[in-house]
Amino acid sequence: MNKNNNNLNAMRILGLEAVNKANSGHPGIILGAAPILYTLLTKYMNVNPKNPDWFNRDRFVLSAGHGSGLLYSALHLSGFNVSIDDLKHFRQIDSNTPGHPEYGYTDGVDATTGPLGQGFAMAVGMALAETHLAKKYNKDNYKIIDHNTFVICGDGDLQEGVCQEAISFAGRYKLNKLIVFHDSNDIQLDARVEVAQAENMQEKFKAANWNCIKIENGEDLKAIENAIEKAKKSDKPTYIEVKTIIGIGSTNQGTQKVHGAPLGEDIKIVKKYFDWNNQDFEIPNEVYNFYKENVLNRCLKINDEWETLFDNYKKEFPDLAKKLINSINKNWDLDKNELLKLNNRQEQATRVSSGNVLNYLSEKIDAIIGGSADLTESTKAKGADGHYDFNHLEGRNIMYGVREFAMAAINNGIALHKGLLPFCGGFFVFADYMKPAIRLGALMNIQTLSIFTHDSVAVGEDGPTHQPVEQLAMIRSIPNINVFRPCDMAETIASYYNALEIKNQPSVIVATRQNLKELEHNDIDLFEAVKKGAYLYAEEENANITLIATGSEVSLALDVKKILELKNHKVNIVSMVNQNAFDKQDEDYKNQIINKNTIRFSIELGSTYGWHKYLGDNGKAFGYDNFGYSAPASDVIKKIGFKPENIANKILNILK
Repeated sequence: MNKNNNNLNAMRILGLEAVNKANSGHPGIILGAAPILYTLLTKYMNVNPKNPDWFNRDRFVLSAGHGSGLLYSALHLSGFNVSIDDLKHFRQIDSNTPGHPEYGYTDGVDATTGPLGQGFAMAVGMALAETHLAKKYNKDNYKIIDHNTFVICGDGDLQEGVCQEAISFAGRYKLNKLIVFHDSNDIQLDARVEVAQAENMQEKFKAANWNCIKIENGEDLKAIENAIEKAKKSDKPTYIEVKTIIGIGSTNQGTQKVHGAPLGEDIKIVKKYFDWNNQDFEIPNEVYNFYKENVLNRCLKINDEWETLFDNYKKEFPDLAKKLINSINKNWDLDKNELLKLNNRQEQATRVSSGNVLNYLSEKIDAIIGGSADLTESTKAKGADGHYDFNHLEGRNIMYGVREFAMAAINNGIALHKGLLPFCGGFFVFADYMKPAIRLGALMNIQTLSIFTHDSVAVGEDGPTHQPVEQLAMIRSIPNINVFRPCDMAETIASYYNALEIKNQPSVIVATRQNLKELEHNDIDLFEAVKKGAYLYAEEENANITLIATGSEVSLALDVKKILELKNHKVNIVSMVNQNAFDKQDEDYKNQIINKNTIRFSIELGSTYGWHKYLGDNGKAFGYDNFGYSAPASDVIKKIGFKPENIANKILNILK
């Protein structure tokens, strides 16, 4: 028992005081899981509070993000940029200590967590990135990439589907530098875990090809140390189940009452239990000195040794070192003219165009890594250099299997690790499975690519289960994201270029299954036009109609224009490749592209939701707000009336 270990108990009490002062938070995990984090930080984790982005640091993910009070107190004690005042303002507006850990917001936080299960899956991505980069860059006597990924998760994490996908994936690929601690306290918010779950976690992880260890007493620091030592020797990822007592030392220890409510006056009982006699937010100097010696000074030395090693590496392997530094800094160095040469001007599906561009980029940028959810033959989104595997770590095509949610979350983890640019592919309708991870990537301001194909009811025979309708509106609604829906190879090239140039946002590329005509773009600078989200594809003097279209419907809009012109109308056509980017432009540019003196119509083979903001009072959104049909694409299009003559006639009737 660690009742009198002031160094450990300082971590507990500080976290509790932050929760109490905020009158909000989760004290149970702070008390129960503190010995795990304490042992990791003071004896095993290589992290530098004065250089939190050190590339070869160990990564730590608090997947049970509701335990942020524990993480913040640990970061403060260790010397990260988290002050006592920050702890006093836990969960308050503009605080450095938000309710759940947020990447890029608080020093020492390696991933935004809170939506349970996703932290676990992101840690899998970090561990994968470490193995691939180590294989690519390490040389004899130069292990410049050599670190572990540690996770603390809870019972709730392990009940999430994304976690099951990630567990299976990590075991299959033997990510042995991934070490997961399960804060196994048998309690969740509503009841005991047994009410919702019956499986034996040790057997479950073993079945998934994990190394499994169980610690019966979560207060036994020596047992935690021994488990870490064993984990480091395993050729598999390690699951360490630690039996803890939620809210240990409090009146309601071991019950759900202490999970998510401040202790209030009961904190006095806890302080007495742990023999803590200091004032609120008061830490003895000897405690600070302990953490300075065992975290800061220890890790400064390790970081300095690594810097010396890397300096020598740069001298001996200058090209590799430059490549690594450029990859970490996302200096992709793209040549627009070379990209333009990819356009063979053939009629083809934009999924084919997308695949061709991705293949070219993968040749030029060996930081690109990723794969599809068992759909590579259909999405054309495939990584280079063969399949990634435990015996072929240099491979850049990740065989994700049918694990869409984990795939997107793992890609977030790869991006968070840095040094790689991850992509993932799938059918657009399955963006439903991936949306939570795409959203979290946007929240973290990280660069990932999601490549979706089969983008409308024109998928055809697979029917409404595979025909996306509302997915464009859903993905576009996420803040801080770019959604590209190109109309041909030229726009696809420009979309990829801009997606790679945008370093602090996820990008989504949406492509067709069906063939599209390659359009004439004349003297339009598509790289700049696509960057701004929309451009005038066709402009007429004294136009009275504007058609706004995306993707496969730009060609359709051209056919509608021809019919309307026969009736003496003058028609502008706007290709809106990226609605999200267009909405960020200034009003002058928006008015230049969409002439408000015209009657405006949008044409997109999907939900009309979100289009009316461009159309004014008299315009109309032509789209499809229902589920599709199982039939050849041409028959589906005919059935729903999405033909040029039908749309033109409806416009003419509106004009009358």
